[in-house]
Amino acid sequence: MRNLEQAHRGESAMPVYVTLAAVTMIWGGTFVAGRFLAGSLSPMFAASLRFLLASAALLGFLWLARIPLARPTARQWLQLSLLGLFGIFFYNLCFFYGLQYINASRASLIVALNPAVIGLASWLLFKERLGRVKVTGIVLCIAGASLVIVSRNPQLLAATADAWVGDLLILGCVVGWGVYSLCSRSLNQSLGPLQTVTYSILIGTAMLWILAVVRGELSWTALIELGTAQWLSLIYLGVFGSALAYIGYYDGIRKIGATRSGVFIALNPLTAVMLGALLLGEQLTPAMYLGATLILLGIYLCNKTLAPMAKKRIL
Repeated sequence: MRNLEQAHRGESAMPVYVTLAAVTMIWGGTFVAGRFLAGSLSPMFAASLRFLLASAALLGFLWLARIPLARPTARQWLQLSLLGLFGIFFYNLCFFYGLQYINASRASLIVALNPAVIGLASWLLFKERLGRVKVTGIVLCIAGASLVIVSRNPQLLAATADAWVGDLLILGCVVGWGVYSLCSRSLNQSLGPLQTVTYSILIGTAMLWILAVVRGELSWTALIELGTAQWLSLIYLGVFGSALAYIGYYDGIRKIGATRSGVFIALNPLTAVMLGALLLGEQLTPAMYLGATLILLGIYLCNKTLAPMAKKRIL
């Protein structure tokens, strides 16, 4: 009977795993989309436009589905503002300015720490249990992601004099995403993923636009001169890479927890490499295949259903 119950839990979780894998595939595609935008818009203007499109897509979906916007309480507004501040505004601020000091591959290596930070914070703040198997899975995910990234660009560890500034800023991305992942727990249950993502993105978008205006980074001439590929990239980043992907990620957190959802982020660099090979003609190396194997094994270990006796030994 117990085995049947475990099998049922495994089957019911499968759609969540598929959704989270799709989310990370979408996020992997944002690196390719970002390349088409590189040099066309300033980073802050591009981020502001991306989340403006995400906001429009979310509000449009709510209108078409005839789902009214919820009325958050004062406490919920405070929590949503925190999510918008850290997950949208602070994350993008650290990311775009960090990339002025270090390259994207080096930044990806630091961002690969996300599963470990989310897992550790879940254990410290919410007493989420971390057994040896789950810790091993997290370590394998980080090792696999690091191997994929380093093998893609072996020169990324070469640092300039100011590289520590970029490293610190990208580490801020990890902190921002950790807050965005962990502080949504009660909101995901009370408001639901769709409402939580919509409000947090609306708040974060307003913050980005205010900063872009203050810094004078809005260029309507550059916007008008965008070609078809750049517009498609913006739409992909806003609608798919932000609106849909964020909803899928938050839904995963609500159903299986932040730690088990967070390890899927390790698929992000792997997807970016595979899309780069398919769309940009980049080479795949044996080290990348080994990294992919470690990532998949790590995700499996973090999400596998343990036998009752094994659970007792680990916990």
